[in-house]
Amino acid sequence: MNARENPTTEPGVQSISIQPMNKAQSQGATAPDAQAPLRAALLGNPNCGKTALFNLLTGARQKVANYAGVTVERKEGWLTTPAKRRVRLLDLPGTYSLHAHSEDERITRDIVSGLHSREAPPELLICVTDATHLRLNLRLVLEARALGLPMVLVLNMSDMARRQGIVVNREKLSQALGMPVVESVGVRLDGGKELLAWLDTDAARQLTAPSREGQWQPKAGLGAKEQLLSLHQQVAEIMRVAVQEPQVDTQRDDRIDSVVLHPVWGTLLLLVTLFLIFQAVFSWAEPLMEGIEGGVAHFGEWVGNVMPEGVLRSLLVDGVIAGTGAVLVFLPQILILFFFILVLEDSGYLPRAAFLLDRIMGTVGLSGRSFIPLLSSFACAVPGIMATRSISSWRDRLLTIMIAPLMTCSARLPVYALLIGAFIPEQTVGGLFNLQGLVLFALYIGGIVSAMAVAWVAKLARENKTRTPLMMELPAYRWPSVRSLMLGLFERALIFLRRVGGIILTVSIVLWFLASYPGAPEGVTEGAIRYSFAGQIGRWLEVVLAPIGFNWQIAIALVPGMAAREVAVGALGTVYALSASSDDAMAQQLGPLIAHSWSLATALSLLVWFVFAPQCISTLAIVKRETNGWRYPLIMTSYMFGLAYLCSFITYRVAVALGAG
Repeated sequence: MNARENPTTEPGVQSISIQPMNKAQSQGATAPDAQAPLRAALLGNPNCGKTALFNLLTGARQKVANYAGVTVERKEGWLTTPAKRRVRLLDLPGTYSLHAHSEDERITRDIVSGLHSREAPPELLICVTDATHLRLNLRLVLEARALGLPMVLVLNMSDMARRQGIVVNREKLSQALGMPVVESVGVRLDGGKELLAWLDTDAARQLTAPSREGQWQPKAGLGAKEQLLSLHQQVAEIMRVAVQEPQVDTQRDDRIDSVVLHPVWGTLLLLVTLFLIFQAVFSWAEPLMEGIEGGVAHFGEWVGNVMPEGVLRSLLVDGVIAGTGAVLVFLPQILILFFFILVLEDSGYLPRAAFLLDRIMGTVGLSGRSFIPLLSSFACAVPGIMATRSISSWRDRLLTIMIAPLMTCSARLPVYALLIGAFIPEQTVGGLFNLQGLVLFALYIGGIVSAMAVAWVAKLARENKTRTPLMMELPAYRWPSVRSLMLGLFERALIFLRRVGGIILTVSIVLWFLASYPGAPEGVTEGAIRYSFAGQIGRWLEVVLAPIGFNWQIAIALVPGMAAREVAVGALGTVYALSASSDDAMAQQLGPLIAHSWSLATALSLLVWFVFAPQCISTLAIVKRETNGWRYPLIMTSYMFGLAYLCSFITYRVAVALGAG
């Protein structure tokens, strides 16, 4: 069995004494109203197939939200048994133990133990186990059994266990645990029929707590290690009585792991894999993104043609429709990115990549799980921040979220291309490298180095410098389930549109108003934005931004550029009263003009500004959603603007001193 465990409790992490429910609680939990839907919850280890079984049982009848007061996702769905019994099913976050180490695990612990003040304990606990790794999974089952809730054990992946020659005596296992035992195969259409049939039995309708005779119970006065040893002894005894395990042939997985986990070849393989993902996010998404942009543009043009000119038309076309398009254009990247993440996770590779990189990332206070979200942030920080949900430690997840926007996302490229093309000569260095390409590469490296530096400083600043232990199971390699992948992508699309769309749409309308009102006086030849609220804000900002070389035109471009960084190209064109059919054409006209109007020092300062400044409302919006409040978006905004101003100031002053002013 490939597994990594750390039996000790992390310092500062809360744990609980597992106590059975009192008589009143037990009666309330075991005597549900016959007419009311049954409230059941799925409990299990990560990678046991619990979510696949949840998707199989509930299908599209799911609702995804957050638990109240926290950022952990709450997945709830409905199922109907063959006898038409309605069951409200909650998919609890995966955990190895009820002694919590992460926010996800604390939610699971609080729900099943009755500590969650906003939610009653489930009437039935469905413990999902991986039948091929039953020894590891039974530890959680025994901890949950001590709570006194009605339970049923599900042996998931039972077909794979049989192929491996594992024989589980279900009758003896049921007697040893004091609860019913059923089988399931979460990736097959009929894989949940035995569980559904059991839910219609009299035993499932007259729920009773597991028999307490001979059960393992936490012993008072014992330390964490002694309790864990006692628990493992109980698991070993149950395995001896009820399970026959052959000499498992792990040669295939071992041969693959000899390459995948090799410090040299494994790292090279990971880099190639990540490079292919990185390329796919760009190349595959581009046609879809262009299609969405074109569709939104045509729809906006059609609305503009059928509506009379006026404030309402401007609001709908320039505010609502344009704002919606700004959100939808990210969707292809979201889906492509999460497709690869789900494939790598379901195949068993992603935990190995995190394990391989854990030591390297640990030098700056991160864990191996941070690498994938940071890499995906090169396409867009929004899916990168959403991908941090795979990080179990809240501290590591928060740090990854806070540095993800420092990765050079694709939205910066139009600005980089404009400024580099206008100010950096097209010449070779050393006869091999293009100078413009080297500058662009340096901007990417600057983002990576600054992110690692911020993580290292955060590591030095925190009181508890102990590394969060990376405890994970290395599952067997397997082919991903197509149905599970499709449901996962559908779920991510809904989450993205619901959580980000409303905020972005609101901000886009506000920015439209700032850039449109008050209108320009009659007869003026300058851009109307100069006389708008945005123009006035630009004049005010010029006082603050002048020390880093920015004029009022740049300040104005930064205001609508808060919606998305690439908007700055069009905003600069408006400021200089240019007209073009596309941003690319506008940039071709704008480049020579700004090269004549600005100094090289100003251009370099602006490039550095875009490396650090948080000019992306969608990123701040998703950080607000993922951290459940405005505290961390405000901290992120403050430190990134401060870093941008400091680095731009240094760049501008050094460039001026060297004669580039």
